[in-house]
Amino acid sequence: MDRPHQTINDTIAAIATPMGEAGLAVIRVSGKQALHIVDAVFAPIGKSSLKPSLASTHTIQYGRIEQDGKTVDEVMVSVFKAPRTFTREDVVEISTHGGTLPAKMVLDTLLEKGARLAEPGEFTLRAFLNGRIDLTQAEAVADVIHSRTELALTAANEQLAGKLSQRIRELRNQLMSLLAHIEAHIDFPDEDISPDTRTQMVDRLQFSLDFMSRLLATAREGRILRRGIRAAIVGRPNAGKSSLLNQLLGHDRAIVSHVEGTTRDTIEETASIRGIPIIFIDTAGLRESSDVIEQEGIRRSRKSIEQAELVLHVVDGTAALHEEDLAFLDKQHLKACLHILNKSDLESHPSLREEKKHAWIEVSCETGAGLEPLKDAIRDKVWSGEISAEMLEVMINSRHQDALSRSKTALETVRTGLENDLELELMAMDLRIAVGAIGEIVGETTTEDLLDSIFSQFCLGK
Repeated sequence: MDRPHQTINDTIAAIATPMGEAGLAVIRVSGKQALHIVDAVFAPIGKSSLKPSLASTHTIQYGRIEQDGKTVDEVMVSVFKAPRTFTREDVVEISTHGGTLPAKMVLDTLLEKGARLAEPGEFTLRAFLNGRIDLTQAEAVADVIHSRTELALTAANEQLAGKLSQRIRELRNQLMSLLAHIEAHIDFPDEDISPDTRTQMVDRLQFSLDFMSRLLATAREGRILRRGIRAAIVGRPNAGKSSLLNQLLGHDRAIVSHVEGTTRDTIEETASIRGIPIIFIDTAGLRESSDVIEQEGIRRSRKSIEQAELVLHVVDGTAALHEEDLAFLDKQHLKACLHILNKSDLESHPSLREEKKHAWIEVSCETGAGLEPLKDAIRDKVWSGEISAEMLEVMINSRHQDALSRSKTALETVRTGLENDLELELMAMDLRIAVGAIGEIVGETTTEDLLDSIFSQFCLGK
């Protein structure tokens, strides 16, 4: 991405909808010349339709996009005039017929008239640079787009609404107030800080530290909602792994057959389990094999197990435990693992009735029995505690976690300094570090590399 101060005066354009056949495609234009550039290519149809520069803000105009006197496409043009727009610049959104060619030709026409192709995330970057949103809200835009479950979408919308930003700014204001207090005593050294005042400062610091700890505690859950949990479904051939995957997804994704070794490669699919995105990986059956292709599938299965954060170990409940099952049971104590006894609709093998060492979850992939308790067990294995509305409001990401951790470390040093009557100048320095780190979260303090890192992850047109 170019430097923000070099690009902010350009008028940018991009296709804002996915490429491919669809009912509509939308091209977004933003910048000081947005209205005039679209004026140059838009021919209104009908008495009430107007050129964008002549139209009222937040209106839709009907007409054609033309190039060299020829019609490119029949379109609807939405006009949004600054500052009541997403970027706080003039914005025009052109709705064309869906399909790769119409949208591309309209975009090319706009680029010929002076617009520049937008970089990934540049519309949202402008919204940030123009004070429309802060950095946490900008990140929430991407989270909304990439949400895979309702819970993830709820958390993203809460952050987009500024719930996290509000709490971060309250925290920063508290630290700024404390910093001002300490710097006042540095400027007037004759005014010693009384023991009572020091105690009050320590209490205020502890309040901020406790709040940081609560925020940091949401990092793991935030990562889970944004990225999901990888769960490998493993077991011997014909234990019912593919059938279980299909049941958890709610549709047939994997081929199910009585022939052993049907699954030769790993299959990945995401499902929402109690609101949590779980990436299920159906693996090849674990056994010794002389088949070269099956051997490769088994090798990939073992790799999937190593990389998975959760393992669903499926066993055929009508057969005795095989040595591969026993070996797997013995070595899985270091990884989060659920042991699933399939075919509960049939009579279980006598040896399994005596197996008490492991907690089994009984299911039937034929009838669907036991699936709801299994989903509860998956949720409980990957998520600690209840999913509260307050938690969803302030679910931090890894960048927030890093900034909060640095700030917390600096604050703990300040607290030690206050408790041990250390030099105020040193405490002020650490407080400034803490305040600066907190400011990074909402964008009060930023670097060009930080902005590049965040906005380069966006799609074009957003």
